Amino acid sequence: MSSSEIIAINPSKIFPLTSEMPDAPSELFARGTPPFPETKLLTVVGSRSYTNYGRDACEELIAGLTGYDIAIVSGLALGIDAIAHRAAMKAHLSTIAVPGSGLSPEVLYPASHRGLAEDVVAKGGALVSELPPETRAAQWTFPKRNRIMAGMAHATLIIEAGERSGTLITARLALDYNRELLVVPHSIFSEGAHGSNRLLRQGAAPAIDSSDILRALGFDPEAGGSAKNASATPTDLPAPQLKLLSLLVEPLSRDELIRKSELSITDANIALSALEIKGCIKESVGLVRRVK
Repeated sequence: MSSSEIIAINPSKIFPLTSEMPDAPSELFARGTPPFPETKLLTVVGSRSYTNYGRDACEELIAGLTGYDIAIVSGLALGIDAIAHRAAMKAHLSTIAVPGSGLSPEVLYPASHRGLAEDVVAKGGALVSELPPETRAAQWTFPKRNRIMAGMAHATLIIEAGERSGTLITARLALDYNRELLVVPHSIFSEGAHGSNRLLRQGAAPAIDSSDILRALGFDPEAGGSAKNASATPTDLPAPQLKLLSLLVEPLSRDELIRKSELSITDANIALSALEIKGCIKESVGLVRRVK
């Protein structure tokens, strides 16, 4: 699909964990490139009124996930959500924005983050909503959005949360859906983090560094787990395959990839077929994506 096209998708086909939700969505709308079903999803949420500590923790933890088949889910909101999306793109991870509105540009909420939404799509990520495309944000749409973010992901990471915040709703839903819940510890003197520390007291796992997140998602940080290292290029491949692989810093259409490679169409297609057989790339919804 084109980057501007909004399509209806079957949630369980793209986000398998949604089928476990007792209140599972029957349909989702998407724009951009949703992740592969086997990709591990980490929902990252936190305060709109974030601190420097919260910002730095979010950026540091997400940077440590570089090279793994992980996509970052957040709500496109002001504060930690936006930081999470930008940190994911900087780390060459896919990111999924779930706004509290429909996906039509005219209603996308918040309006100040419509440029960020375009960046998410341009970098190979996706916008996803349960709401029909023209639905405007309202008080009732945000709890529905939080439920989708908690239900689609394998784990949820709480960066900063006050005693009364929407972030705590997402945390509670993650527990209700039997998902892993991780929390960044905060100073006992930080009013904006009382909710986070209370979650830790109640049994949430502390996220001290990125290895805590990797383990929660089923990776082995010591052995590299099933990491998909996008920064390292295998050296034992024929030259045409190496050239194509080196160009896949972000997902590209087959035509654009061939054009950039300057290979003949025949040589490029042979090399792409070989890379797909070797599990180095996958092609989905019109885009070629590097997976290792």
